[in-house]
Amino acid sequence: MKNIRNLLKELAIQESNLQGKQFLAPAVEGGRVRLRMAGIIYTFEIEPKGFEGWGIFEAIAPGKAQFIEPAEFLQIAEYLEQFPPARLWLAYPLRGQTWLAYPMNESDWLQRTGTVKPVVVHLVLEGGKFEPVVVRWDGKNGWFEACDRRADPMPTEQLRTELKRLTMPQNLSFKGLTPEMRTVYEQVVQKMAEFNPQWQYYQDEKRLEAALKMGGGELQSFQESGDKYWTVHWTTRTGEQHTSAISKQDLTVFSSGICLSGRDHDFDLQSLIGVIENRDEWFD
Repeated sequence: MKNIRNLLKELAIQESNLQGKQFLAPAVEGGRVRLRMAGIIYTFEIEPKGFEGWGIFEAIAPGKAQFIEPAEFLQIAEYLEQFPPARLWLAYPLRGQTWLAYPMNESDWLQRTGTVKPVVVHLVLEGGKFEPVVVRWDGKNGWFEACDRRADPMPTEQLRTELKRLTMPQNLSFKGLTPEMRTVYEQVVQKMAEFNPQWQYYQDEKRLEAALKMGGGELQSFQESGDKYWTVHWTTRTGEQHTSAISKQDLTVFSSGICLSGRDHDFDLQSLIGVIENRDEWFD
């Protein structure tokens, strides 16, 4: 067994020999680059700071490396070949070129890592939400290699369409849907304000307020009344209070709250205000 002092001396000599050495490494936003030499991993801060991507670096001092130039495609490909490939769904960007992704095959991923959970993928240069990609897994992080051109494009298109429709995850249904697709959809939905109940309530409130204001009324409060209607409490410009059942789809009146001789459905929330304020003229 080597004397600890001799070992430290050898390591110091080895580290000093690093100066001037050029190497290929991936750099993530706000991160550092690493170099493995003789079984030891050296970590360097990048100069200039802020570079993100595949680059050629030169060790200029202990713990510091200078960016020289971007790495070439073949150099990157050779670097990535040392790690096994994996197929994932992109979910959403975390920061810079770093994305959260989810395994396409949970069973396969469980065998690889012993657990199934979202995966961090660095240096994603193309693709978007629900894009199938090939990454290289180093045991801790995924490194983007390419979009999976062999994958069927239809699930990606369908997931994006359902997202635009604001389809809730539990209502997601289309031919070819897999549990993994549903999970990555849930991951994306959780990050979107549009699916937040508080955000939706705020949007509904603003919509009702705008309609009433255009008619001269004022919203007091509203509640859900099933999937199709709201129970809306409002006042006229003179302060007269009313409660009406209003369609969520187009704000048409289901029940005005007063007798309109069966003509409730002829009006929407905006026009209802004028009808009620002038009902003596409307229904003489």
